[in-house]
Amino acid sequence: MDSINCMTDDNKTQTDTEVACTNCEACCCRMEVMLLTETGVPGHYIDTDEWGGRTMTRLDDGWCTALDRHSMLCRIYQKRPLICREFEMGGYECQAERTAAVRWANS
Repeated sequence: MDSINCMTDDNKTQTDTEVACTNCEACCCRMEVMLLTETGVPGHYIDTDEWGGRTMTRLDDGWCTALDRHSMLCRIYQKRPLICREFEMGGYECQAERTAAVRWANS
């Protein structure tokens, strides 16, 4: 697994520890998740957007409703959407979301 780089508020790069389930901070769980295929997501976690697309429901603060906020683990991990399955922990998209979260927290 690669280590990730996070941008600090002074635009200097700091190397974070390797991303793992124990330290990931679930930045991706604040993204809109479209349901493109059927993976068995329970109906109460599904919302329909204004264009008729199916998405994961989100709380008022933007977090995915399937995320257990105490453990920061997915409640429906075995039935999570395809996008969540393909989102590689520590990959490019993960690093980009973590960098954005650091910038937001430091602003």
